[in-house]
Amino acid sequence: MNKEVRIKNKNKKTIIHNSKFIIPDLIVVTVGPGLEPALWTGINFAKELQKIKNKKIKIVGANHLEGHLYSFLLEKKIAVSNVNPPAGGQMSNVFPAIALLVSGGHTILVKMDSLVKYKKIGETRDDAIGEAFDKVARLLNLPYPGGPEIEKLAKKGNSSAINFPRPMLNQKNYDFSFSGLKTSVLYYLRDLNPKPKTQNLKPDIAASFQQAAFDVLIKKTLRAANEFKAKSIFISGGVAANKTLQQQFKLNINPPHPPTGGDGQISKVKFFAPSKNFCGDNAAMIAVAGYINYLQKKNRRLIANGNLGI
Repeated sequence: MNKEVRIKNKNKKTIIHNSKFIIPDLIVVTVGPGLEPALWTGINFAKELQKIKNKKIKIVGANHLEGHLYSFLLEKKIAVSNVNPPAGGQMSNVFPAIALLVSGGHTILVKMDSLVKYKKIGETRDDAIGEAFDKVARLLNLPYPGGPEIEKLAKKGNSSAINFPRPMLNQKNYDFSFSGLKTSVLYYLRDLNPKPKTQNLKPDIAASFQQAAFDVLIKKTLRAANEFKAKSIFISGGVAANKTLQQQFKLNINPPHPPTGGDGQISKVKFFAPSKNFCGDNAAMIAVAGYINYLQKKNRRLIANGNLGI
């Protein structure tokens, strides 16, 4: 019998068709960070789903940021049944690693000793990289979301045409700042004369802005990989879908002519970037994060936390 179950969620009704649902082993739901009304919607839905399907099914809370960190597992056949593998196990070829999370809301650099042992070593002090891309796209009258539009336009431009600043590039910490770079683009457009030149220069502006931002991301990530003797570099988040960023990482990680030292290029390091479908926010990465929490018997409270960190 094909029953319809209606779950009331404030003013909306969601219909679940029993015939189209497989009874899950776990229900994983994001508890943060993010907009708390949206988080509560997910949490309440998970609880109602548990009641309807099987009250014995466990609900596991997941950290959205951990989901991004673990997204590389969606592309590689790496077992996670033992999240703290012994030395010499399959995961020993991956860790220690440096993970760069780049999205519309976050720019974070993380040192990972294992899937469950990690430490944030740097983050943006103002705008996230994806936010900066969106703001510059608006300045250039490009559609939203700005990241893919900047990437597409930049392919037609000269990335060396305009010398935009590389904020915090040579500072010894692993923090980032993109607000000043965005402002430099604003001032460049303001002072451009004559104004009709703007249209012709848009590809060069997009390419130069993108290159300035990526130079900082790549150099700081490689410096961290050198310092902490990383075996792998992961990138994740919506901005990680940018093919130019992926290509430049690959060129610097495995250069044709390996350098003798410094932090500009490194060799013999694995590079992981999710496919486009898994770079942005997605359910699969949250499922992985929840599963790892479950294996670790890590019980997050099912309470929305908009400011949950990593």
